[in-house]
Amino acid sequence: KRLVLIGILKGSFMFMSDLVKRLNVEHRVDFMALSSYGNKTVSTGAVRIIMDLRTSILNEHVLIVEDIVDSGYTLQFLHNLLKTRSPASISTCVLLNKPDRTKVSVLTDDDFLGFNIPDEWVVGYGLDYDERFRTMPFVGVLKREVYEKQ
Repeated sequence: KRLVLIGILKGSFMFMSDLVKRLNVEHRVDFMALSSYGNKTVSTGAVRIIMDLRTSILNEHVLIVEDIVDSGYTLQFLHNLLKTRSPASISTCVLLNKPDRTKVSVLTDDDFLGFNIPDEWVVGYGLDYDERFRTMPFVGVLKREVYEKQ
């Protein structure tokens, strides 16, 4: 079976676009949209599916492409959900990980990680704050005064 890349919208779209340009194996692309933040800056832990896959992953090798792991709740929810759909395998490719904020361990030695970063709000390259800054061509740290009430 071929590889199925599942991009988690909206944050992964720039990273996934660059990633698939470099792949030398047969693959197809699908997307999901999940939310655990609502309009808050801290994950509630309650994950909602906003948009589900359009095709089956039965007996397929799945690579979840995620922009960032913060608490780990969203990725844990996603892994558990996708396992019920009987893929041949599930791996994860994450651009950024915040180990200081992790509540549940979701990354294994079989997964792919770009960078561990400190506990700061980052934007750009797909990452946003309140739908702003997402399309900057780099990752930057957002000033606290932008997202904290004074």
